[in-house]
Amino acid sequence: MLGADVHAYLRSAAGDRAVRSGPFVVRFDEHDDALPFNYAIPDDHAAPTSGEVAALIAAFRGRARTPRLEYVPQAAPEVEDALLAAGFTVEGRYPLLVCSPDEAVDAPMDVRLDVRVGLVTDDDALLKVARVMNEAFEAPEATAHDVARLRRVLDGGGLVAAATTDAGEVVGGGQLGRPHQGVAEVAGIAVRASHRRRGIAGAVTALLTRSGASAGIATAFLTPADDGAARVYARVGYHRAGEALHVSLP
Repeated sequence: MLGADVHAYLRSAAGDRAVRSGPFVVRFDEHDDALPFNYAIPDDHAAPTSGEVAALIAAFRGRARTPRLEYVPQAAPEVEDALLAAGFTVEGRYPLLVCSPDEAVDAPMDVRLDVRVGLVTDDDALLKVARVMNEAFEAPEATAHDVARLRRVLDGGGLVAAATTDAGEVVGGGQLGRPHQGVAEVAGIAVRASHRRRGIAGAVTALLTRSGASAGIATAFLTPADDGAARVYARVGYHRAGEALHVSLP
């Protein structure tokens, strides 16, 4: 079942800093309170009690973090009602898109661009990619912590890609997370405002997905934020296979 595979991946991605709270595994980032870096994943088929939800909320509040979950509701259908009863609100329901490396389709970029897309591993390039990501997602200026986060992706067998101009400016980037049992998430696809709508996001996504084969990845997944992003990913081979739910308690 895809939902169970995605949940297993998300729990693995939480790493050795993950916290267990009842039927939930929680990913906390001690350096960054941004919502995408702090969230819980329920156990498959979990049916949390009100007390277990209250304990989960306390785990977040005790670390000055917003109580929040990212998960596949089909894999834990009783969780949503328990959260809503505790005052959580739905941030969004997003299509869960998947693609295998051999399904990935090259995305042509604007021929007028002097941009090449490739995998990167050195800290200087990782910082430049982090800067583009943070700028695109309206996060604070990238720091050594952001580089360390990308370094952990690489150290775990994941990939980071950059779109770089002939002048050496990184104008786009993204990552394919550390694989777990052949599954990994494509995330952080970002393009500098000056270079958007020219095929760069699709080219970065296609490269990461196709290159996943060498990292032992059989299924890449992602959750587009809107219909425009979904169309970009569809053009490079992604198709809908389910739904992801983001829910939080402000």
